[in-house]
Amino acid sequence: MKRKGLLTVLFVFGFLFTTFFLFMFLVIGSVGKDLPVTGEGIGVVEIVGPIMDSRETVDQIRKYQRNDNIKAILLRIDSPGGAVAPSQEIYHAVLKARKDKKVVASMGSVAASGGDYIACAADRIFANAGTVTGSIGVITQLTNFTDLAEMAKVDVITIKSGQYKDVGNAFREFEEKDRQFFEQMVLNIYEQFVKDVSEARGMKLDDVRAVADGRVFTGLQALELGLVDELGTLYDSAEYLAGEVGLDKKDPNLIYPPEEEGDLLQQLVEGTVQGVATGVSSGVRKMSAPMIEYRYVGP
Repeated sequence: MKRKGLLTVLFVFGFLFTTFFLFMFLVIGSVGKDLPVTGEGIGVVEIVGPIMDSRETVDQIRKYQRNDNIKAILLRIDSPGGAVAPSQEIYHAVLKARKDKKVVASMGSVAASGGDYIACAADRIFANAGTVTGSIGVITQLTNFTDLAEMAKVDVITIKSGQYKDVGNAFREFEEKDRQFFEQMVLNIYEQFVKDVSEARGMKLDDVRAVADGRVFTGLQALELGLVDELGTLYDSAEYLAGEVGLDKKDPNLIYPPEEEGDLLQQLVEGTVQGVATGVSSGVRKMSAPMIEYRYVGP
């Protein structure tokens, strides 16, 4: 009898605990959703992690550009860069936004390669003294499985319309003509990078090339080289922007995009899954097809 009573108490306690736990997730997960832009302020666009897609970032920049309550745009960049085309799309979205509003870039821990490229499109760049930036250059990495396939007695048959249709194929020998092909592509995209930095920063092409060998710099070094304009934190850059557009420098009202729908548990799970998926997909891409990137691959 005592055992049955104990089980009943445990069941009731477990039910109440589970109900309370789910209720808290629903309440916490609903906080901050779809908050309208109230009052005038500075719109913050966060560019964090590897750049593989540009749609959300470009959409947010365009929304801020059209919103009369958004008096300026602050890019918070903490990224090693990534795919070339998405980096270019964000870069050009920033240039277009500058026609209507002041745009400032604030560099976090890392704003290198594609991250640096995007920052160059802003009116002014702030970096911390210890920010890792620079890495102006292009990289592609290829994997070759010909020896492994031979050991496993796997024969991959390719039918193609031209000699370069399967260039970079991991299951055939990587020949000198293949290397020359990729080197030409990398050099072409590298020149696009250098040209855009030169135009956006008002630097001579030769001056950009002198530091565009893939090296990274601290924020302090970048300031001395003319790659950033000022040392300062996110809030230093916000105060600068507020002064430029007539907002209260002591309280510039930083406006962030509304959080996506979904409760806190969903966001935590999605964040973990996204991190794993990004790593796996990156590895699969490198093995299956070469990808040319504006990306810093250091620590």
